[in-house]
Formats: sequence, structure tokens, C-alpha cells
Amino acid sequence: MRRIGIVGVGLLGSAVASRLLARGFEVAGHDVRAEPVRALAAAGLIAADSPAGAAAGADAVFTILTTPDVVEGVWLGPGGLLDTAAASTALLQMSTTGPGLARRLGEAAAARGFAFLDTPISGTSTAVARGDGTIFVGGERAVADRCRPVFDAIGRSVHVGPVGAASVAKLAANLIGGINAIALAEALVLGEKAGLAPAALLDALRQSPVASGTMNTRGPLMVSHRFDPHIRLDLFLKDFGLMLEEGKRLGMPLPLTSVAHQLCTAASAAGHGAEDLAAVITTLESLAGLRS
Repeated sequence: MRRIGIVGVGLLGSAVASRLLARGFEVAGHDVRAEPVRALAAAGLIAADSPAGAAAGADAVFTILTTPDVVEGVWLGPGGLLDTAAASTALLQMSTTGPGLARRLGEAAAARGFAFLDTPISGTSTAVARGDGTIFVGGERAVADRCRPVFDAIGRSVHVGPVGAASVAKLAANLIGGINAIALAEALVLGEKAGLAPAALLDALRQSPVASGTMNTRGPLMVSHRFDPHIRLDLFLKDFGLMLEEGKRLGMPLPLTSVAHQLCTAASAAGHGAEDLAAVITTLESLAGLRS
């Protein structure tokens, strides 16, 4: 595999594209916004004017999009990938969606003779850009093996089962990562309310047994109140909603996820949706009476 198409080159898609370009792959990319396409063109990205254009001549095509509705439209809508991709192209769905949509896309692809994999990636855009992302792979192992050189160029990959299983694994990973970040925010607010300087508390926590990657990536954002996005809060809000939908389907409560969803809803309503998830600390500060 040498030519890869990417539909969606936002924060995460740009990180994936950059990894592939740096390792000698030919990459064609499409996005509804011109800015990220132009930014990647300097590194060799071939600009495509449509999803079909990104898939044209590709050995594999990824979709890395923001919401399930957008994903469904790009795959199943008029002129979508299932109507326009070549039969030899491996179709890889990397967006975070519920497992139900992944299975539906997989069934539609199989009915038309396509090789399809459910391939969400875990990691912030910064982590993915340095090769520290993990691709959860769902689908036929033979197809996964064929795509392994592409996955290896991006980061780590692990085959977790059939189509849909990878989407469940990604929701589980985001559940842990999201709640970890919210727990850190609550801890910093507790410390500040008790009179500790947030920067000093964060430094102490990073030297303790509870140290985590979240403290290194989102802790400084919380302390500085500079919320440049690694992953936008609104995307986590969407993901928490997908977790709750899956929990409802399975008939199980997700109490921590429910609280996280409500906190992110409040932060988004206050205007922080386009900022990093770390901005959830502002809602907790307001509840604690530290900020108006």
C-alpha cells in the first residue's frame, strides 16, 4: 500500500496525514475547510475536492470525521464512498462512533464487496503526531494484516475482534481518559479552594503514585487556563453521549459517565466547546465559587 486517502484532516486527521507523509506514503486529503488542507500541502498532501477525490486511486481510505451523522453521510449518502471507491480500496473508518454505526457501515460495505475495518484511534492529536496513538482494529484479521504497514506508520495497532468491537474499545478508552481529566480538574479545584496554588499542587501530584499522562498533557492547560485544543471538549461531549447510548442499549448504568456528560454540557453551554477538554475545570471552579 502506497497511496492513502483521508477524508477529514482536522486536528486528528492532520496528525495521521503527517505521520503517513513523513514515512513516504502518498496521501490525498479532503476536508470541508480549506485551511487544514492548505497547511498540509506544504508537506506534500494532495488536495482533493471531495471524499470521492480523496479515495480515487487509493489503496486505502480513512474517514476521520467529527460526528456520526457526518460519517454516515460520507459513507452512505449520494456520491458517498460506497458509491465511488474502487473495489480494491480498503475502507477504514477511524472516527469515534457508536458500535452500531460501525456494524451498519461494515454490513453495507460487505454487501458491495469491499474490505472494511473499524479503526478508531486512541490518543490526542499531539500524541498521534509523535506516534503514540493506538489504533483499535475491528474486522477480518486478513484485512488488518494487509493494512498493517499503514497502521505501523501511524502508531500502534491492536486487533480486538469483529467490526464494532473496536468502536466499543475506543469508547471505553475515552471513558477512562475523559473521567481521568475531570477527576484531575476537580482535584485542582479542591486544592485551590483549600488555599493551595494550582501549579504547586499539580507539581506535587505529578511526583506522586497517582501521576498520569493526563497530568502532563491537560494539567498545565488547567493551571494556565490556556485551553488550546488537543481534543475539543465538544467531541468528548459527543463521546460521552455515545457511551450513554451504548449503556442504555445494554441495559447498564454508567453513573460516572452521566456526571461527566453533564459537566461537559455545562462547559459547552458556557462557550468552551471548541476548547480542550481541560476547560471543564471552569465549570467546577464556578460550582466551587472560585470564578463567576
